[in-house]
Amino acid sequence: METIEFTPAQASAVANLPLRTVHKLIERRLIRPRLRRIGRSLQRMLTREQLLYLRLEAKGVRLLPMAARRSIAKKIEKSPKVDLICVTEDSVLVIEVKSTRQELERDLKKLQRADDMIVSDPDVMRGSPVYRGTRIPVQLVADMLSQGATPEEIVQGYPSLDKEKVALAPFYVQAFPRRGRPVTRPWAKTKPIRATRHRPSLEGRH
Repeated sequence: METIEFTPAQASAVANLPLRTVHKLIERRLIRPRLRRIGRSLQRMLTREQLLYLRLEAKGVRLLPMAARRSIAKKIEKSPKVDLICVTEDSVLVIEVKSTRQELERDLKKLQRADDMIVSDPDVMRGSPVYRGTRIPVQLVADMLSQGATPEEIVQGYPSLDKEKVALAPFYVQAFPRRGRPVTRPWAKTKPIRATRHRPSLEGRH
């Protein structure tokens, strides 16, 4: 993404950590975000290096003593391109950072794709984020996936989508939550698609 700062929700999505965990780590000052004023409120903004540390937390660094975790976070902030970090506690522990950074860059590109494919217009579906060029709410697709619909069934019901767009729906909803009052879902009382599963026939099998 063009910006080098990310919201806690975006950090949660790309670091594979629950949002409450991200906020907890901020409160413990393992990472120290910059505060950006948006209207009358202050928004916590995290750097790419802080996202890298959060990703390491998700991969097991959280099991280390607090002092070791603080040391790792500081070393990443000081040397963003570091590939290996040595931590000395009772014994020497080496943290491999390079592969985690590569995974983070992959998911940051995924975050950009998710952001690019969704638009929000007050005149379309009451401002609910929809797939670009459609009136299909991304929250609807995320809800359908959570209720057990498969990407193939959703694409069958909405041919303007593809499997990648469908798969990105939960990621987008996590990274870009709606602010303020819960959005009404005019589609919630209707079945958007009719997906029928047929028992495979045994005829013609060899």
